[in-house]
Order: sequence, then C-alpha cells, then structure tokens
Amino acid sequence: MAEREVFGTTASGETVSRVAIRGGGLTAHVMTWGAVIQDLRLEGHEAPLVLGFDTFDDYPRYSSYFGATPGRCANRITGGQFELDGESYQLELNEKGVTHLHGGSDGIAKRNWDILDLAENRVVLRITDPDGRAGYPGNCTVTATYHLAGNGALNVLYESTADQPTPCNICQHTYFNLDGHETPLGHDIMIAADDIVEVDERQCPTGRLLPVDGTVFDLRAMGPMNRKQGGSQVLFDHNFCLSEERVVKRSVALARSVHSGVSLEVRTTEPGIQFYSGFKLDVPVPGLEGRRYGPFAGFCLETQVWPDAVNHPNFPNGVLRPGEVLRQETDYVFAKN
Repeated sequence: MAEREVFGTTASGETVSRVAIRGGGLTAHVMTWGAVIQDLRLEGHEAPLVLGFDTFDDYPRYSSYFGATPGRCANRITGGQFELDGESYQLELNEKGVTHLHGGSDGIAKRNWDILDLAENRVVLRITDPDGRAGYPGNCTVTATYHLAGNGALNVLYESTADQPTPCNICQHTYFNLDGHETPLGHDIMIAADDIVEVDERQCPTGRLLPVDGTVFDLRAMGPMNRKQGGSQVLFDHNFCLSEERVVKRSVALARSVHSGVSLEVRTTEPGIQFYSGFKLDVPVPGLEGRRYGPFAGFCLETQVWPDAVNHPNFPNGVLRPGEVLRQETDYVFAKN
C-alpha cells in the first residue's frame, strides 16, 4: 500500500505531504510542494538516482528546482515579454532582473499541490495557477501523474487546461546521477537531435537553429558527457531539437554510468529536451544521505516545448487555448547491467 506522511510546513503554514510509490523495481518519494520527486531508488543499486534533500526546509532555501515541476511556462521567456492575440504581456523578471524563468519566483514549482489520487504505484497531483500571477493571463490548471509503470519505468504525464489563451510548457526538472559519484561527468550520453536552439548571452533563444554536426553538441552517438572545447569544459544548458511538433512518444536520449552499469532511457512526446549538466550547482548544505552537491553534481533531461516558443512562430506551438488539453508525456526508464 502507498505511504503518505507529513514532510514539512510552508512559510504560509500549509502542510507539505510526502508519498512513497513502488513498482517495476523503482521506489519514488514525491512531495506535494512543487510536485517534487524528492527521492528515487532502483532495486539493486544503493545510491539515490536523483538529487534532493532529506528534509523539507532545505527545499525553499537551497533547491535549484531539484525534482520539481516548473510552470506555467518552463524555461526562459526573453525579457518576460510576449504578444498574444493582439495583447501585449509583461511577466515577472525573476532571473537577474532581465529574463522570465520557469514561471517566476512563486510558480507552480514552489507551491503546494493537492493529491487527487494515490495508489501503490501511482500518485496524481493538481494545482491551479491563478489569472495574473507573475503576469500570466487566465487560470491554468495542471495535473501531474507519476506512475511506476513496470520494467524500471517512471512515467510522467502532465495535463494542462486554461480558461484564456496563455503560454504553457510543463516539464520535470529532476537532476540525475546514475552512480552516486561526486559528479556524473563520467557518464556516457546520447541525444537524438540534429539541431540545438541558438541562445544569446542571457541564454535566451535568438530564433535560429544550429546544426550539431561537427560540433561538441553532436550527441547523436553515445559518448562522454565530459567534453572540452578549446581546453575548456563544455557547459551544457541547451535545448536539443527533437522534432518540429509534439509526436507519438519515442526514444530520444540515453545516459549510462560506466561505473555502476545503471542506464536511463528517455522516451517522450515532446519536441525538445533541455540538457543541463548542472555546472551552476553549489549547494551549501548536504543533500540526500549527506551528499555534497557542487558543480556538475547532477544532470537534467527536461522534455518540453522549445524555450521562448511564444515569441518565435517557427518554433513548436507553445500556446494553450481554452477547450484544449495539453498532454506532455515522458518515460524515464532505468536499468542495471
């Protein structure tokens, strides 16, 4: 039977619950705050597969979206500005005062969700992002379903609806480490993408795509995550373009630890995947099991719409309209050789 416990209390006095679900060789702990995957374990592998904290209080203070569900629009919107159906909007500039990131400073990744359903291998959570928060138009309701679907698969399904046209892009922001070493830079990785989105000095899209062929961003064949260019470490925080629109779920990425033999395959419906190698991390408090989270301690594979899609007509659609249901589905499939 699934377990549920009180895990902490928010600054506003809300109770944060944590549930444990099990199935297919996996055990996941999920928090109501941010719909966070707080811990994830694979049978036969001792170390946690994800970055997180043992206590709730460290999350609001020190988490870099560990295991969280950012939104209502994940990734960046340039200048926090967009035009939709002839109306201009200005969103909160929560990243260095110049960019809108992950839905703002009090987005759904940093608020308490409701549990709708809980079973042995599944939990369903829901939250409504209200009209006007951070400048977004309309009320937007997001449902997150985490299902341990068997054979090492964590199935993540986000379903979103809105009562006004609005940018919407939900993703899972877990940081992975497949062997428990200080950094997973020793992992191998593959991403089936021919292009990346070009970004400027603010990490905001220019609107252009850059072919990966002949560059350090060519990850189409398995190779080391630890790459250098001109003698310097390559700092991955880029959207890899998988398709021009949402499609039937398919395999798009694979990571593997050469030390532990644990692998992670990503299957998704989404047109993009943001590969972030965690180079900005420098957490001043211990993580799970007292682990130190310095630079490159974990990597993210965030399946989503391409960043800033609302401002680029040549990008996949990033607008959700009334009467539509935005379904974004990803499988994170773990195995141990």
